[in-house]
Amino acid sequence: MTLADRLRRWALQLPAYLLNGIGVALGVLLVQMLAGAAGGAQAALLATSGAIYASLADTPNPPRRTWHRTVLAAAVGLVSGLLVTALRGHVAVLGVLVGVLAFGGSMLLAWGVRAGPISFVPVLAVVFSMAGPAPGGWQVQLLHAGWMAAGAALYIGWAVATSRWLQPRYRALALAGVLSATAALFRSRARMLAAGPREAAGALPLQDWMQRQAGLDERLQPARDLLFSAAGAPDAPRGIAVLLHAIGLRDTLLGSELDLNLLGTDAAAERLRLALSARIDAAAAALELLALAVQTGRPFTLPPADADALGAALTAFAGDPRRAALSAALRERARHVDEDLVRMELAWRGEAAAVPLDVAELQFFVSPEGWPLAALAPHRRLDSPILRHAIRSGCALAAAYFLALALPWTSHPHWLVLSVAVVLRGNLDQTLARRDARVAGTVLGCLLVLLFAWLGQPWLSGAAFLLAVGTAHAFANVRYLVTSTAATIMALLQAHMAQPMGGYAVGERLADTLLGALLAWAFCYVLPAWERRGLERLLARVLAAARTLAAEALRQPEAGRSDVALRLARREFYEAIGSIAASAQRSRAEPARVQVPLAAMATLLTRCHLLLAQLSAARTLVERRGDQLDAAAARQALAAAAAEVDARLAGAPRVADPALPDVPPDALRAPAPGAPMLPWLERRLRLVVCGAEGVAEAAAAVRAHAPPGL
Repeated sequence: MTLADRLRRWALQLPAYLLNGIGVALGVLLVQMLAGAAGGAQAALLATSGAIYASLADTPNPPRRTWHRTVLAAAVGLVSGLLVTALRGHVAVLGVLVGVLAFGGSMLLAWGVRAGPISFVPVLAVVFSMAGPAPGGWQVQLLHAGWMAAGAALYIGWAVATSRWLQPRYRALALAGVLSATAALFRSRARMLAAGPREAAGALPLQDWMQRQAGLDERLQPARDLLFSAAGAPDAPRGIAVLLHAIGLRDTLLGSELDLNLLGTDAAAERLRLALSARIDAAAAALELLALAVQTGRPFTLPPADADALGAALTAFAGDPRRAALSAALRERARHVDEDLVRMELAWRGEAAAVPLDVAELQFFVSPEGWPLAALAPHRRLDSPILRHAIRSGCALAAAYFLALALPWTSHPHWLVLSVAVVLRGNLDQTLARRDARVAGTVLGCLLVLLFAWLGQPWLSGAAFLLAVGTAHAFANVRYLVTSTAATIMALLQAHMAQPMGGYAVGERLADTLLGALLAWAFCYVLPAWERRGLERLLARVLAAARTLAAEALRQPEAGRSDVALRLARREFYEAIGSIAASAQRSRAEPARVQVPLAAMATLLTRCHLLLAQLSAARTLVERRGDQLDAAAARQALAAAAAEVDARLAGAPRVADPALPDVPPDALRAPAPGAPMLPWLERRLRLVVCGAEGVAEAAAAVRAHAPPGL
């Protein structure tokens, strides 16, 4: 194997965040070299600062988004840096400015996740502007600003160019990530099924299942943004088709979970349960192989499924005539999973049918871009968690600055500001995690800097600085301990390059980090935004999303009619469920007296997924067995179920509808051979209604057990 082949194989193993980090490091290196050649070491340092401002917003995104975000990040950094530099001689005013910049940066979070990296730019501008000696007159300040602007402009060009070049790779890695997360979800379900009903209902299996659901949700939207935005690219159609099939496969898995409580506990039931678990595990293995094929760009052939074991278990289980209907239903659901996998195989080969959504419809699933001022409107009240966090951040960073001036060491007051800024998050759970990682990373970073100082090789320090820039950027949202270590190296080396006679100030760095972590922890209790404050909003969202999804899912399919509304409703319900799960997870770190009712929320999450599964099963039955249904009767039953589900979720009292007769939930009534499928549909719709009632009851229980807001 040649060196080029080895390098290519190594590159194919790199995740998107590492590719992005390498690109950032190379871009900063390019800016540093060009500025150094044009204006010397001081110009290189200033231009590098401008490049780093822009680089914070350089993440795996479509090129147009990279352009918009890096330009905004650079502008925010340059304006913040100019203000800090101009006020270097006015200590009190500068402290107020630090608080104002922290407040403004935190308010950027009103625009959502896309503003996260940019919100930190003002703080970084404070650190970089105060790292070196104060410049003289306004002419020198403008010259410094010009070098920073030039560095930012050079980096923006680099970022857009590398984003265009890496788009095919980013799309492949995003799709592979979705497939891997789907496989993990399948394996989690297989473990729950193999464990049996009693063990599967325990806290740990359910927690693992919810975590896998959340992990898939985190990967789905970036994949949609990258693939759907490039719907016109030559390599995009098959990737889009695979992604859409993967999303559908998730619903198929949910539907396959239904009625398993009817299996029983005898030997035949246990045998069938293990066979179903093995079949789901085999599907996970197939998805992992497909993910590897997508990541490496290789062909994919679906491995042959071992149908004998499941078939024999189903036959043995159906030996009891009372179980024949359930056996047939489980066989059908296993076939649905196999059919979805075959569709994904054909899609990756480019042999599948056309994508069910056109280019315009795909754009509905791409996350919004832009910075409309209307996004600030909901956050002008003190009950807004973003406004409370912004006020908290402004006060904390201003206090850190003034406290740093009063400490025995005052050479780097901006370090204490930085330590507070990176630890203080919007909620206590994330702040505690950042606190621990920040302290540990600072210790590791200081030890590495001491090693560089002992070696005494200037080229090594320069290389370590560039490597730290890329590493800190790459791991910011993956493993903050690594980012904290790299950021410490970057800060110490930059301070040393700006003022070589000042040494490395390792002791001051450690002390500032410890004090900053304590300050950030303390300020978490200033205007706290406990999770219970947003509980009513989360409940309203999940109920509204459930009503919308039910209305779309219980609509009879029409030939030629797009299902984009159903797909959008399904995504919104998944995201609403995810927000409930995330809130419960964050609340675990809060004081017990203000925690949300975790047990009631776990019940709500379970019932929401059950409703999703029931709706998926009903929709699948109508779509795949519609030719066996009487169209008029099915339409009437669907409409009656949709109305009753909407009423239950809205809290209306139960009213019996003759179009939807009651069917015992604990029995599967199989129609006679050749009989219409309507009884199956009626039973499924009744279970959908029961599922909606369960969601409404669980939401009411959360409200009843929630502590009052402050």
